[in-house]
Amino acid sequence: MKNAIIWGAAGGIGKALTKKLVDEDFTVVAVSRHPTEMKLITPHVIATDVTQPAQVTAAARMAGEMVPAFDLFLYTAGDIASIKIGEMTPGDWNRILAANLTGAFLTAQASLPFLAPEARMVFLGAVHERLRLPGLSAYAAAKAGLEAYVESLRKETRRKTLIIRPGAVDTAFWSKVPFSMPKNAFQPETLAGLIHAALLDGKEGLLDL
Repeated sequence: MKNAIIWGAAGGIGKALTKKLVDEDFTVVAVSRHPTEMKLITPHVIATDVTQPAQVTAAARMAGEMVPAFDLFLYTAGDIASIKIGEMTPGDWNRILAANLTGAFLTAQASLPFLAPEARMVFLGAVHERLRLPGLSAYAAAKAGLEAYVESLRKETRRKTLIIRPGAVDTAFWSKVPFSMPKNAFQPETLAGLIHAALLDGKEGLLDL
């Protein structure tokens, strides 16, 4: 049996991945701001805001006490907003970058001491080249920055890293943007299966799905 830690586990994709890994006999520690709904999926649940350094550090330590070491790290937290640059406040900008980029830094840094030597690190990215649209500057910048960050992380730690860049996914994100969800959008469960298959295949780097 392998062990996984999922940061942002209560989101649509995070929850689907938690269920998939539990079904594949992983022991999953689910970290989320909304822990109650995750307790029906895994008994190992920690309440944490991934944008708060002290909370992240404490959560990583708690998670490290639950299992000997993690074979898989997943960062699936995120947020989106459609706000034009001329109307965006510093708070708006910081919120989107914190959820999509700063949280990835904080959780990865805090988790490193608790990862097994051959552990994989997986981050949920986006095809940001297609998202450079009016209103999405903060989100597109955060996802582009995530790729640069993870590449540096890979070189520094010499760990296997993977950034998943999915197409449209049927999650609550679509209620936050003024676009219609494409008819061919993935269901989160479908995407979770594809991510698991990619892990079994040993995929690394960037993976467009």
